[in-house]
Amino acid sequence: MGGYVVAFSILNTIQCYKSAHFARRTFSSEAEVTPFASRLFGSWSFLSALIRLHAAYHIDDAHLYFLALCTYLIVLAHFAGELLVYGTMKVGGGLAPPLFVATTSVVWMLTQWFFYVN
Repeated sequence: MGGYVVAFSILNTIQCYKSAHFARRTFSSEAEVTPFASRLFGSWSFLSALIRLHAAYHIDDAHLYFLALCTYLIVLAHFAGELLVYGTMKVGGGLAPPLFVATTSVVWMLTQWFFYVN
């Protein structure tokens, strides 16, 4: 699953740099998603993809494993805050994939920590 997540993160980065359209799909109509915000979102996606890719190739390294886990926790915190605190997210198609991937990844990484990390 890790390779797919990295590939989709890189594709998301490209989409966010080309247009704010894809970033707007995730947020509600009340949220202002500027081209700058979209590129910032794309930069975050690329950074997290690099961390996750490096952690996947060095999965027994506790520091990298922890950093990769943190990228998913940050995603969860960000989207939960936007949905529950700021009201800029809408429940539905744009929110479902990142929440599913982040939640599944956090649960998996926490339950498998001692298997992978020596």
